[in-house]
Amino acid sequence: MNEVDDAILEFLRDLDIDGQPVALKPGAVHYNLVTEFGMLDKSLSTFSRRMATLADAGLLEKTETGNGSPYRITDNGRQYLDGELEADDLELDDG
Repeated sequence: MNEVDDAILEFLRDLDIDGQPVALKPGAVHYNLVTEFGMLDKSLSTFSRRMATLADAGLLEKTETGNGSPYRITDNGRQYLDGELEADDLELDDG
């Protein structure tokens, strides 16, 4: 896990509406975290790659097929942020 992973997961968790996860495309997440909030200085391709990796690890779920599809946080993603699931327990590329 790295700072981009944590920022993505926290951002998507905080967007829950009445306990329901919001799905966003990598471009929307990148725009908000980089351009609007200035939290990170990473490229869109980094966000796309990390969101796909987080989905492979079960922390995000892709809601459509194809490139640039929206993702939403999963219960495992919430458990990781709450400290109930350790990064060491995940098969995750730290790239």
